[in-house]
Amino acid sequence: MKNRYRMWIAAVVALTASAAWTQDAGNPQTPTAPPDSQPQSGSAPAPAFGQDNGPAPVSENPPITALDQPGLEPHAAPLSYLQPALHVSEAVDSNVADTLGNSSIRSVSRILGSVILQRLWSNYALALEYEGGAGYYNAPGIGWRQVQQMDLDQKISWKRGQLGIRNSFSYMPEGNYGAAYGSTGGIGEILGGSAFGGGNGFQGGAQLGAVGQAPRIVDLALVDVVENLTPKSSVTLAGGYGFAHFLGNDVGTAGISYLGNTEASVELAYDRILGPHDQAALVYGYQAFNFSVSQLAFHSNVVQLLWGHRISGRMDFLIGAGPQFTHIFEVVPECSAPFLPVADCVADGSTLTYLATPTSRITAAGRASLRYKFPRTYVSLGYYRYNTSGSGLFAGSLSDVASLSATRPLGRVWSAFADMGYAHNSRLQDSTSGAPANTYDYGFAGVGVHRMLTRTLHAFVSYQFNEISFDQSFCSSVAPGTACSRIGQRHVGAVGIDWTPRPMRLD
Repeated sequence: MKNRYRMWIAAVVALTASAAWTQDAGNPQTPTAPPDSQPQSGSAPAPAFGQDNGPAPVSENPPITALDQPGLEPHAAPLSYLQPALHVSEAVDSNVADTLGNSSIRSVSRILGSVILQRLWSNYALALEYEGGAGYYNAPGIGWRQVQQMDLDQKISWKRGQLGIRNSFSYMPEGNYGAAYGSTGGIGEILGGSAFGGGNGFQGGAQLGAVGQAPRIVDLALVDVVENLTPKSSVTLAGGYGFAHFLGNDVGTAGISYLGNTEASVELAYDRILGPHDQAALVYGYQAFNFSVSQLAFHSNVVQLLWGHRISGRMDFLIGAGPQFTHIFEVVPECSAPFLPVADCVADGSTLTYLATPTSRITAAGRASLRYKFPRTYVSLGYYRYNTSGSGLFAGSLSDVASLSATRPLGRVWSAFADMGYAHNSRLQDSTSGAPANTYDYGFAGVGVHRMLTRTLHAFVSYQFNEISFDQSFCSSVAPGTACSRIGQRHVGAVGIDWTPRPMRLD
């Protein structure tokens, strides 16, 4: 299964690079941003300026360990604005209950409203986004489900640095099954609504696969500080706290009882500029995980060396690796009667106790990312390997996550987009809750086209495929000869309309 996904990702990467190279040779012109374009997703809003103060200088090479990434688009004029929008879509879903092994074609209708507020001052920048609405799943036992997401991004800057305060809250009727345009996982513009949580994966918030309809509340809060010590050196400090709370297992969860979890993280780094385009950094990170089942917890320490290469407005490359030290408090059952097997302890009348036994292990951790802006095509590649919360399926997992996205205009009113990802998750500790497996793989791929009908009205058509696959141990508890499904697939085709009026300036 892993080899099939790796060949799949490698083929798409090669095709994307080939297409970009071909179109670059034929069209050397670089497009300019429209006057009313919105800030790039994930980038910090530019400071506002008035008659008494000019715009603050924009750093073309900020620290590579900062949570913000430099934009690859031309810098648009800084604006304070309010942007409402309305999104309506209709989808045909081959496995609307997201079950293992079964499939039944159903329809899903969604209507969502959103509003983005950006308010800029000389040293402050505030961005807020709310998106909410409902979806109707035309399947027994599901019906109407609400969708809510709220993102906040507050920046406070001074001469030598910046403080960032961020929070992303969501209530979803199911796990985000991908990030393609028009999917549940595609909402959210400020902090990103991707299935893999955005960012570098260390701070958490990612939902790497799901089974069945299990509504969930997910929240991630981050505070980060960047301080420039000298023109060539800086330090960054980031702290985060996130949680995932599952409200119930409705249909199709294959007997899986999801594990709620919390995660606290701290990351401290020292950055050094080596040249006009190169940086190096030393990073230390700490993670602490706790779960809804008592006595299930672990923490990890990560040390990494990072190197980054940036060409302003065109390329941003980052790679880093180092050891990851995981300390797990495994709960081991023990019988009070000497030499009596645990399975016979209760029947014998003896006492069964559970002892938290600490164990340690060392694994490799790392991340890599590449963002490249060709004259007409934007490509983004990402990979990370860290301990994660297990997405409710495991009580913690070691996750290898890869993603690829690309966008390209096809003319004056048409554009195309593609998005795909793969995650391999290995269980870190045993639990009677969650999925009864040792590993699982999750992958998705989405493509589509977007057309501008009028200046404020846009239409899209998209297709997305996703698959979750557990290893053979998932069926080990099933009686011989009994059917057991450990693979779930889903095909979703959607059409939709976006109404986005011109932003209302607040200056």
